[in-house]
Amino acid sequence: MERARYDADRAERAFHAAEPENRLVTRTLEARWEIKLAALADAQAALEATRNTSPQLPARADLQALVGDLPRLWHADTTSPRDRKRLLRTLIADITVLPETDRAKVRVGIRWHTGGTDEITTDRPLPPGPAARTPVDAVELIRALGPTTSNTDLVTRLNAAGHRTGKDRQFDIDAVQWVRHVHKIPTPGPLAPGELSVAQAADRLGISADALYYWIKAGHLPARRGTGNRLAIAWTDDIEAACRTRIATSGHLTRKSQPITAGEAV
Repeated sequence: MERARYDADRAERAFHAAEPENRLVTRTLEARWEIKLAALADAQAALEATRNTSPQLPARADLQALVGDLPRLWHADTTSPRDRKRLLRTLIADITVLPETDRAKVRVGIRWHTGGTDEITTDRPLPPGPAARTPVDAVELIRALGPTTSNTDLVTRLNAAGHRTGKDRQFDIDAVQWVRHVHKIPTPGPLAPGELSVAQAADRLGISADALYYWIKAGHLPARRGTGNRLAIAWTDDIEAACRTRIATSGHLTRKSQPITAGEAV
């Protein structure tokens, strides 16, 4: 409304400053003045309507009582999240994350608009996600079985035991992987104790890995698919002896040449 009044006053001064003999200019300035007066009237009507519809401001004593009991104001059902943000901006000048040597802790400095300062040290929160809310019993089971159990088997074990995620859902691969990530639980290696990969077994026997792949495909050498779809051979003395017998009786298998050491050359 103040801007509309300023524009109307300026249009009036321009009209009065014009020479009366210049009728075209005066008619133009008069029309502009009338438009500015109409805009001023509209602004005054809008202001009155706003004042009539706006809620009445609380009394000063009520405001002072609210300031003395901010928790009640903060938790009131009538206080919206937007109001809480405005309340914080009214009270707090800035927040600074301060250096902290303990990586499990976080230290925050608060500077109030009054000039006062405070420091808060608390536990570093877990990242958001299923693991941040996963029940302790489920986490401990994953921690105990995780290093030797695949994610698929963990899902089966957890759901069979009746464990639920923090969102009260059944466990799936994504939930188990998130728990591993947050709690730093390692995944099982591709080989179990006593197992060899195809490359390791081939080096041990001194033959090409292609021969072992053929034996596995033909069913002569038992192997399983581990993590990453890698083949794992349960290696025993009997299996090694059977492999060496097959090599010795084969007419087309040849042992890979071994490097000659200095002692053998002498």
